[in-house]
Amino acid sequence: MKLKKEVKFRKPFHKIHEDPTKNYGVGSLMCWMTLSGEKGAVQFCFSTGTYLPETHEYWKRKGLHTDSVNDAMGFDVGYHSPDPMFDGHTISQEKCEHLGGKPCYYDGSGLKAEEWMEIFLREGDDAIWSRLEEYYKQTFKN
Repeated sequence: MKLKKEVKFRKPFHKIHEDPTKNYGVGSLMCWMTLSGEKGAVQFCFSTGTYLPETHEYWKRKGLHTDSVNDAMGFDVGYHSPDPMFDGHTISQEKCEHLGGKPCYYDGSGLKAEEWMEIFLREGDDAIWSRLEEYYKQTFKN
């Protein structure tokens, strides 16, 4: 079984606007660790807790508490499948980047991501790649 490892980052953003219809909030630097193969893909997604300087400046001006903002946090452990995995499973994306542009059936867990974040911080990326491989095998019955 040949599995491909991929790590991607999404840059942080600061899109706060006085007009609520144009306010898209803020986002931290995010990371996706993805393991993909013939049957689908599995991922671990987390926030690094790193925001743009203007976000910190904005929070300070507003008197917002930011001591815990820089904490890394697990967001998602999930799978991307080209086929429904349970009754009533609906398409999540028409063109999934993890499935070569095919439609995707997705499911994931934020609670599992928090557990994996602790593992990542204490044991490193090798521990996550091992867990992703096991998760792939369990999910796609390899």
